[in-house]
Formats: sequence, structure tokens, C-alpha cells
Amino acid sequence: MKKLIYIHFILAMVFFSCKKEELPVPKHEAGDVITASVNMDVSYKWQIYYDLNTNTVVGQNLKTAWDLAFETNANGFHVVLNSSKVMFAYNTNIVNFSTVTDTIGFAVNKKWDAPTGNLDSTAIGDWRNSNFVYIIDRGYNELGVHQGFRKIQFLSVDATKFLVRFAQLNGTGDVTLEINKDDKYNFTFLSFTTSNTLIIEPPKATWDLVFTQYTHIFYDPQPTPYLVTGCLLNRYNTTAIMDSLIPFASIQFSDAQNYILSANINTIGYNWKTFTGGVFITHPHMTYVIKDSKGYYYKLHFIDFYDQLGNKGNPKWEYQKL
Repeated sequence: MKKLIYIHFILAMVFFSCKKEELPVPKHEAGDVITASVNMDVSYKWQIYYDLNTNTVVGQNLKTAWDLAFETNANGFHVVLNSSKVMFAYNTNIVNFSTVTDTIGFAVNKKWDAPTGNLDSTAIGDWRNSNFVYIIDRGYNELGVHQGFRKIQFLSVDATKFLVRFAQLNGTGDVTLEINKDDKYNFTFLSFTTSNTLIIEPPKATWDLVFTQYTHIFYDPQPTPYLVTGCLLNRYNTTAIMDSLIPFASIQFSDAQNYILSANINTIGYNWKTFTGGVFITHPHMTYVIKDSKGYYYKLHFIDFYDQLGNKGNPKWEYQKL
């Protein structure tokens, strides 16, 4: 009996010693520090989509290529303005499409989308069950030329499509259009120039950041919309936070897991640079910790806004996968 107990003891020790060797968690290895840049042009005319994991530009379009963006998930009904052109919307509270022919009331009642990207704070808002006609100010191109006005009526929405009617204020170019949803994307985009839909953003799971102009709201003390140039987050499960106290080189994976990250698309925004003495100065002490839609963490800081020839509109940054 004693011999049998001894054998069992030896077998147990062997088992637990083997099990212990199989349990250690491998050390987390960070990636290399990468330097990257994009060229938005000195006029900031390009919107450029960037994927951190592959260090690649995955899409690019003229900021004037679209006017409205329509939410694509099955329950989605929100409509977003192209804030890179400083666009506004005005709900006329009129349902007769033909009677809306001018911009009376627009100046004092116009609204804009929240710079945070909050879909519950859009200029158009919840239009369902009303069929009101909206006046849309199409904003300005990269040369500062105004793009005119349109009127639009949002007629219906279901799991697969929107139905809208739009025209110029005088009624010309009257179009009724189905706008199909595709959940691989954040939005389906509409151009008043072509009177049709188009693909602007890459598929939502393939990018993290977009370099673009967008409308920021300053309060001095009245809210003042103002066009700025910066970096916005992908709305699809992408979050970030800025830390100006811990140096870029010192932030580790363990630090990133302790941050409370924000889903506001303007968390990175524009103020990693300031305009001083006629030039843009970047602030490398402002480090952004980003979590992408796949759950990977990165740290990123900007180091320049000019190319080697001194042309602005060329954000340059360093980043590292944590």
C-alpha cells in the first residue's frame, strides 16, 4: 500500500510540473516605430484613408466628390453632411416639395453636424415620419467657391435602402433616388453634382484614420463653425485618447490598456499643430493612443506638417503597434 501511494505521489508531481511549464503567457512584443506621411495638397483638397496595421493608404477622394452620407446598417436612418466643405442644413417644416423655392429663414435656422461625429447630433436629425423638405447649403470647394443650395425630402428608409427626392431650389434637376445600404461600409454617399450615389470610404474594417478638413465649432462666446485640417477616426469600433504628459517613447502596452478611450471621431482632430508666425508648428508631446476595430493598440504622434519642399498639407507622424 505504501508503495502504491508513493507511485501516485510521483505521478502527480510529474503531471503538475508538466502543466506548470505549459502555462506561462508569452511576453507582449511591440512593433517597430514607423514614420509615415500623406499628401493632402496645399489646398487640402484630398480626403485620405489610412490603415495603421498595414501602414498603407487604402483610399483617397476629392473632398468635393460628395455631399451627404447615409447610414448603412439595417436600422440606420441618419444622414451626415460633408463637413469638409462647411455644409449646413435647414428644416423648412414644409412637406410640399414644390413650394420651397428660396433660402428665407435659412441663415438664422441652419444647423451643422457635431464635430464629434455623434449621430444623435446631426443637422438633419431624425427626419422619419415627417417628410419635411430640407434646404442644404453645399458649402465650398478647396478654392473657396460656394457650391450652391439644394432642397431634399427624405421619403422613407428600411433595412436595405433610403428613398429621397432632391432638386435645385428652382425645381430643376428634380430626382427621386433609391440609396442602397451595404453594411460593409459605414455610409453610402450621395453627390448632388452627379445626382447619384458613389463609394467614398473604403470598407469599414480596412481603415483607421482619415486625413481631411472638417468643420470645428469654436465658442467665442457664440458657436462659430470654422474649417480646420486634421485627422478623424473611423466610426467603426475605433477609439483613442491624447496624452501630453507621458512621452511617446515611454508609453507601453500596459499603459494603453488603462486608458479610457473615446469614440469621438475628432479625438485626434486638428490641434496637434498650431499656426504661429505664419507657419504650422507640430506638437510631438501630444501622443495619441488608438485602439482599432480589430482590438490592436497603437501610439502615434505628429512630427511635421510640411514636405521637404516646404509645402503644407503633408502630415507626418511616428507610430508604433503596442
